[in-house]
Amino acid sequence: MSSTTIPSFDPLTWKQADLDVHVATRDGEFAGFVEFDGSAYVVRDNRGTEIGAFPTLDDAFRALEEVQTTARRPHTTFPLRLPRVLRRRPRRASA
Repeated sequence: MSSTTIPSFDPLTWKQADLDVHVATRDGEFAGFVEFDGSAYVVRDNRGTEIGAFPTLDDAFRALEEVQTTARRPHTTFPLRLPRVLRRRPRRASA
């Protein structure tokens, strides 16, 4: 019997779209982008929300990776099973 370890997610893939724009994808899906505004590298996520401005391109890449990693972590604060009250099936009315 073989055991295959699959990472929880693939790393971001970066492509330079223009002189001052780098685009990130994960599993073929748009993940965000970094643009240089003349003084800093501005990072935006896949919805266009600004994450922050960073002095170096590597810092900007790491920031988007961290945001993507924390967004994909499972929420452990919620129980995995529903409470018994919510698991009950609806009862039919009797005539």
